[in-house]
Amino acid sequence: MPYSQGDAAKGAAIFKRSCALCHTVGAGEPNKVGPNLHGLFGRKTGSVDGFSYTAANVKKGVVWGEDTLFEYLENPKKYIPGTSMNFVGLKKEKDRNDLITWLKQATA
Repeated sequence: MPYSQGDAAKGAAIFKRSCALCHTVGAGEPNKVGPNLHGLFGRKTGSVDGFSYTAANVKKGVVWGEDTLFEYLENPKKYIPGTSMNFVGLKKEKDRNDLITWLKQATA
């Protein structure tokens, strides 16, 4: 099933609980353990300046969009074998839809 619009408020809570330890979203905010996600949509994997990616991430060459993120967030290590992202994923479609809906707003 592809992405469908979710609840941005619930997505913000998911980000805070599952992503904020490693990622920032605001323009000019620093990279953490993971890259800053500002400008995520339409950006290629492994392309944030100043962040050290695995070769697998750089070589994947996917452009992030709603559907690619929907698939990736289910199981990042399956989507990009060799990634160093230590996140088991979001199994529930609703959680992925909510998070992506919020990310579209927060990273624009």
